[in-house]
Amino acid sequence: MTDDQWFQSAVVYQVYPRSFQDCDGDGIGDVPGIVSRLDYLQQLGIDVLWLSPIYTSPQDDNGYDISDYQEIDPVFGTLVDVDELIAKAHARGIRIVMDLVVNHTSDEHPWFVESRSSKDNPKRDWYWWRPPRDGHEAGQRGAEPTNCESFFSGPTWELDEATGEYYLHLFSRKQPDLNWENPEVREAVYAMMRWWLDRGIDGFRMDVINMISKVTDLPDGQPIPGRAPLGNGHPFFLCGPRNHEFLQEMHREVFEGRADKLLTVGEMPGVTVEEAVLFTDPERHEVDMVFQFEHVQLDVREHKWDRVDVDLRDLKASLAHWQNGLAERGWNSLYWNNHDQPRAVSRFGSDDPAHRVAAAKLLGTVLHLHRGTPYVYQGEELGMTNVPFASAADFLDIESVNYHAAAVAAGEDPEVVLANLRLGSRDNARSPMQWDLTDHAGFTTGTPWAAVNPNYTDINAASAVADQDSVFHHYRRLIALRHDEPAVVHGTYQLLAPSHETLYAFTRTHEGTELLVLANFSGDEVAIDDAVPDLASWEGAPLLLGNLSPEVPTTAPLRGWEARVLKR
Repeated sequence: MTDDQWFQSAVVYQVYPRSFQDCDGDGIGDVPGIVSRLDYLQQLGIDVLWLSPIYTSPQDDNGYDISDYQEIDPVFGTLVDVDELIAKAHARGIRIVMDLVVNHTSDEHPWFVESRSSKDNPKRDWYWWRPPRDGHEAGQRGAEPTNCESFFSGPTWELDEATGEYYLHLFSRKQPDLNWENPEVREAVYAMMRWWLDRGIDGFRMDVINMISKVTDLPDGQPIPGRAPLGNGHPFFLCGPRNHEFLQEMHREVFEGRADKLLTVGEMPGVTVEEAVLFTDPERHEVDMVFQFEHVQLDVREHKWDRVDVDLRDLKASLAHWQNGLAERGWNSLYWNNHDQPRAVSRFGSDDPAHRVAAAKLLGTVLHLHRGTPYVYQGEELGMTNVPFASAADFLDIESVNYHAAAVAAGEDPEVVLANLRLGSRDNARSPMQWDLTDHAGFTTGTPWAAVNPNYTDINAASAVADQDSVFHHYRRLIALRHDEPAVVHGTYQLLAPSHETLYAFTRTHEGTELLVLANFSGDEVAIDDAVPDLASWEGAPLLLGNLSPEVPTTAPLRGWEARVLKR
C-alpha cells in the first residue's frame, strides 16, 4: 500500500450536521457542535470525518440545493468555524472530507438566477433549457420536453414562465441540473474545489457524480408501468457518455500535483461492477472508490416504496460480487446506511430490544471485515434504530412528503403509504444524534428541528461510552483491528456457504494469515459444521473478536445474532 492509498486502512465517519450536535440552541446542528464532539470521534478511532453539505442553501433538500459553494449557511456557522474544525480535527489525526454537489445547484444560486433571466444571457447554457414539446403550448400537460420522471416525483422539467422554456431537474424543481457539456461550468466547479482544498480539506464525497454527463438530445424514456406517461430516463444520465472524461479532467485540474493525500469517493446510483472497475482503477485517475447501491436495493421491488424482507442469500451474493469484481483493480466502499438510507439495525438486523445490541455488533463485524473502506454513519456505532413515526405529518424529507402526496392523490391506501414511509423514509436516518439522558437526548437546548427518537433513554452515547460491552466499544475494537491487522485490509476474500439462509461466513487470507468470519443473521442457534470446510482445523483458533459473552468453543454452534472472527 502506497502513501496515496492510505484510505485502504482508514475508517470514515459521516456526520449529518443538521442532526449531529447543536451548540447555539436553535434546534439545528452546527459546525461548533461538531467541534465539541471531536474527542468522542477520536476515542472511536475514526480517520476521516465526512460532512454532509453545510454550504449556503434554501434547504429545500436539506442542503443538497446549494446557492453558494464558498459560504457556510448561517444555520451551521461560519467559515471561521470550519477553519477551526479543520485545524482541531487535523490536530487529532482526523481528515475532513466535504460533500461535493455539482450535478445541480439551487435555483437560487447566482448562476441559475442569471441563466433564467433571459434566453440570451451568457449563462443560459450553464443549465439544460428546452422549449415545449412540438405541438404543445408551454404549461400544458404533456408539453414537457421529455417524459422522464424525477427522483422526487413528477416530471424532470419545470416551466420558467418568464422565458417560456423548461429547465431540467433530476431531483427537486429547486435543483436545476448543471450543463457539464459547457467548459465554463466545469472550470467554475474546479476553481471552487481548488479553493476548498487550499483551505485545508482533505477530499470530497461527490454527490450523484455519475449523473453529470447526459445523452445530449435527452430523449423520452420507456413509460413506467403504473406511472405512465412518465418514463425512465436512467439510460440517458447514469454513467453518461463523457463521465469518465469529465472525472479524468477533474483529476488533472484539481488534484494532480498536490502533496496532500486526498480522498475522493463518487456516489454513483446504478453503477455496475464493470463501470466501477474503470472509475476506481488507480491508473485511470478518476476516483478512489464509489458508493454503489446494489445491496441497499435488495428489499425494493418495483420502486423504493414497495419493499420486501432482505434475503440473506441475495445480500451475500451481492457483496461477494463486488468483493470479487474489484479484487484485482479498484477499491470498495463499505456501508450499511447513510443519510439517505433507513437505519441498518432495523433493516438488516433486528431492532427488537432483546437482540438489538448483538445485531448491531454483528452488522459492524461483517461489514468491517470485508475488503474496502468502511463508512460509519452517525449513531450506527450506538445501534440507533428507525423512528416510530405516528402519522404522515411527522415526515419532513422532501422525497417522503412528495411520495405521500402523489400516492394518496393516486388513490393508494393511506395506511399502506404510511407503512411504506416508515420502512423507507430518509427521515429515519436524520433524527437527532442521541448523546445522553438529558432533554432532547443532549442534542440541543432548544426545540429540535426533527423529533428525537423516544428510545434515546436506552440508546445514547453517554451510556455506550461507559459500558465496555456496548456497540460503541465493539466498533472501536473493529476500527482498531483494521488499523492493526493487514489481513483485514489486504486479504483476499472467499465467501462460504452462499446458499445458507441465516449464516454469513467468509475468509480473508493474506501472507500466511487467515481470518474466518462467522455471523448468524437470526435469533436461533445455527450450526457451522456443514458450512465451513475443514472446520476441525479451526478448533482452538483464537477468537480475534466476538460480539457475545461468555466465550464458547470457537467451533461451537453460533448463538442468535452471534458473530465471531477467528485467526490462524
